Amino acid sequence: MNVQSSETGYHYGVMRRAIELIDQGGDALTLEEMAREMGMSPAHFQRVFSAWVGVSPKRYQQYLRLGHAKSLLAERFTTLETALATGMSGSGRLHDLFLRWEAMSPGEYARGGEGLTIYWGWFESPFGPALVMGTEKGICGMGFAADAGEAAAMEDLCGRWPKARYVEDVMRLRPWVLSAFGGEQGLNETPLFLIGAPFQIKVWEALLNIPSGHVTTYSEIAEAIGNPRAVRAVGTAVGRNPVSWLIPCHRALRKSGGLGGYHWGLPVKRAMLAWESARHDA
Repeated sequence: MNVQSSETGYHYGVMRRAIELIDQGGDALTLEEMAREMGMSPAHFQRVFSAWVGVSPKRYQQYLRLGHAKSLLAERFTTLETALATGMSGSGRLHDLFLRWEAMSPGEYARGGEGLTIYWGWFESPFGPALVMGTEKGICGMGFAADAGEAAAMEDLCGRWPKARYVEDVMRLRPWVLSAFGGEQGLNETPLFLIGAPFQIKVWEALLNIPSGHVTTYSEIAEAIGNPRAVRAVGTAVGRNPVSWLIPCHRALRKSGGLGGYHWGLPVKRAMLAWESARHDA
């Protein structure tokens, strides 16, 4: 591992612990208290945090307040039909990186990953330990273990493609992962390989059209894919999204502004929404 990668991994760890600390402590924590917990001086902690998130720790605290999801829905609601009509797609710029994707055919999906080699590895991320999986074509799975635990995350993703062959290979995945979390912005194109049923892939494609820092509702997604009555099925497909963060299921909210559920835990969803909002406003 080179020096830059080592430093990137260290900062991922710092950001993960800082976000967890802020999520637990809320507005009551001072900069000095947060820096002390991170083992840094206040000035150094503020500089590292601001460089990664785009705003100060104090400003970020405001994005984790309970009412933030409702304000997002009121202020940054994205009409997916408009996004689709104007030519936006998953091949556009997302999360400050270039993303391209292709999907497995329905027949291939029905075989449960048979004949497919899936590489996997654990990585530090701003949202806790991340399990990343990928084929020769791109990332096919990303899960977070901060709430679920590492064993459960591994069992969850492997269970989606039970007939695939799994090979641990961190170095093969590392360039895609660094790009996905902003460590090497713009230097790598991050490919996705979507493994799912046709209806699921339609929902995931709609999610890719929600701009960073914005949100939508499950019913809006159903409208956008031409199945306005399929809100419950859409919710299920959102929950089965195998590539969390890059396919932004965290941007789907209830009509009421409630967060709804999140496969990897609501603290992770709150952190993702706050992270994106902070970077959007910076």
